[in-house]
Amino acid sequence: MTTSQTPRAADTADPAAAAKYETATFAAGCFWGVEATFRKVPGVIDTSVGYTGGTTKNPTYKDVCTDRTGHAEAVQVIFDPATVSYEKLLAVFWACHDPTTPNRQGPDYGSQYRSAIFCHGPGQESAATASKERLRQSGRFKAPIVTEIAPAGPFWRAEDYHQRYHEKHGGGACPAPAAKSEMTDAEWQALTPAEWKARLSPEQYHVMREAGTEQAFTGTCLNDHRPGVYACAACGLPLFNSGTKFESGTGWPSFWQPTDPKNVVLKTDDSLGMARTEVLCRRCRSHLGHVFDDGPPPTGRRYCMNGVALKFVAPGRGG
Repeated sequence: MTTSQTPRAADTADPAAAAKYETATFAAGCFWGVEATFRKVPGVIDTSVGYTGGTTKNPTYKDVCTDRTGHAEAVQVIFDPATVSYEKLLAVFWACHDPTTPNRQGPDYGSQYRSAIFCHGPGQESAATASKERLRQSGRFKAPIVTEIAPAGPFWRAEDYHQRYHEKHGGGACPAPAAKSEMTDAEWQALTPAEWKARLSPEQYHVMREAGTEQAFTGTCLNDHRPGVYACAACGLPLFNSGTKFESGTGWPSFWQPTDPKNVVLKTDDSLGMARTEVLCRRCRSHLGHVFDDGPPPTGRRYCMNGVALKFVAPGRGG
């Protein structure tokens, strides 16, 4: 792969025509569907999917999926401003995803799926900022708009099999609108013991609602190394990315950081004559495990979780 601020599509046989084209870069979740969306816009000359906004040079898809490189899956759009304005492309961007869900679109979790506009010059930055503010004032979204607006940096073209994926393989538009919890946090936390027992297995209820601990080396996800996300087994809130999972040797699934610190609640636990820090799910307040300060870099933390409290979610239809 090569780095480029302009994908191969801009290399046209007509230099004069190429000179009038401009570049825009957007991240809105899985880049397969985002690319397919922009390719339908009149005035878009060509597109390329890749990785941008991170720190690792020449990253692969596998690298980006670890959630350690900082890159977003992005689409670089070559367009003719005489036919389609940058403001129109911004409107397409806002319409094709949910800009209120940090690090998530539909079934896909991780910082690579974040909402972001990477601006090629101060003109695009001003237009993007103004567009975001108009959207905020419109009241279209009840939740805050979390879309990142940043200067465009190196764009690392993704592997060939990702390019124009939907044209090669078919399939519906992707990403899907971000999944919403069927209940609010308050409603989850108001469930009665009887209602929880109807939702959980006996072991899950003991661990998650009675702060129990599963037997070491028995968790179903202990030796699972597939790329994906571990969500709360009770309410489905995304908790940990597989890229932060490590072998602690303790017998319980261990992670060095959550997908989002706001998705877990830390609570002092003085039970059993020990001073520990309990980890709870932010949405439903279910017990997950404990966190210790003996983990690996870069955080030095070990989120020691009960496997029965976690539900593995494989990458969705997206890239």
